[in-house]
Amino acid sequence: MSYHLFEVFGIELEYMLVNSETFKVNPVVDKLLTLKNGSLTSDVENGEIEWSNELVAHVVELKTNGPTANLDELDHFFAENVKEINTLLKQLGSQLLPSAAHPLMHPETETKLWKHNYSKIYALYNRIFDCGGHGWSNVQSMHINLPFFDDDEFEKLHAAVRLLLPILPALSASSPIFEGKVTGFLDSRMEVYKTNQKEIPEMAGKVIPEQVFNRKDYFERIFEPINKAIKPHDTENILDHHFLNSRGAIARFDRNAIEIRVIDIQECPKADLAIAILIIESLKLLVSEELIALGDQKKWHEDDLLQIFNAMVRDGENSVIENIAYLDVFDIPEKATVKEIWKKIYRRIKSKISEKHQKNIEYILENGSLSTRIIEALDQDYSEENIQKIYSRMADCLAENKFFK
Repeated sequence: MSYHLFEVFGIELEYMLVNSETFKVNPVVDKLLTLKNGSLTSDVENGEIEWSNELVAHVVELKTNGPTANLDELDHFFAENVKEINTLLKQLGSQLLPSAAHPLMHPETETKLWKHNYSKIYALYNRIFDCGGHGWSNVQSMHINLPFFDDDEFEKLHAAVRLLLPILPALSASSPIFEGKVTGFLDSRMEVYKTNQKEIPEMAGKVIPEQVFNRKDYFERIFEPINKAIKPHDTENILDHHFLNSRGAIARFDRNAIEIRVIDIQECPKADLAIAILIIESLKLLVSEELIALGDQKKWHEDDLLQIFNAMVRDGENSVIENIAYLDVFDIPEKATVKEIWKKIYRRIKSKISEKHQKNIEYILENGSLSTRIIEALDQDYSEENIQKIYSRMADCLAENKFFK
């Protein structure tokens, strides 16, 4: 079934499993799913939410069980499932850990791929790309799926998504540390994401999608080059271009949706849904053409948007945007931090958001990204002991669905 713009949504949240004693990643998602289901399965439907495995055996994905129009209560449904999973994980000496990257993981020695159904696909990915690096095995994100009904709606949605994509990491960055060291990037997940498929660059492109605004052009300019590039590696034809496309927002013509993938997972579902709702209402504003005409949205080249995006990945909400044309979209006359841009967008759409989510969005806009709050909490003490202490506090925030302060 096809839906119209903003009629329904799909939200996906990824979490890592860690050993409660050692704090190391624990590749026991198969055991978790077996405990829940009674036998091993890759997907478990649990009311409003579905659980499933991922590429690596220590990551579980929670997602809306089909498209939903009810965003307002979704954080509650996700939080209930987090509680249930943590209860099951106690039997395995484990718990869920939020944020987009485990701060102490050494992927080369700790990565274990999912070995059950779809394992052939994962093994092929591993052979081509070597999935034992941070870019594959230490990256947890939130995906937002947005429907379009036909080419006209795809054109409007893709134009708006491309334009907003560069400033999303300023809201969501939650991966400032790899292997016990501050990387210099507030969004280290997206920094490694840009190059994790360097062997076949056609797959991720420049992360910001190309200027394509209908199905035919998308197949010709994005899917066909991907299929051609993968063919020598995929001799058994087991990979699908919809899954191979790894841009920061991908078109899923198999279900008429655009999936946004540049958003780091937060400390709790309350924070994830606040960010999702802010993004969705901002996209509605762009699609309405109140800020900028569709024709002008389509003129933005991915190279210009990528420059802005790269600054966000490094500096998050503190990035200063000097691109006058981009600032002009949001009616800002001179250079400004992206935090100021988001505050201006928020003031414009605030009345469309429920009070509960207003409060949560305002917390993030006032206190900064999770990466910023993690670095402040560490207070320049990057010992393993202190990192573990701070991230354990975040695990508590996830368990209780509350903000990290």
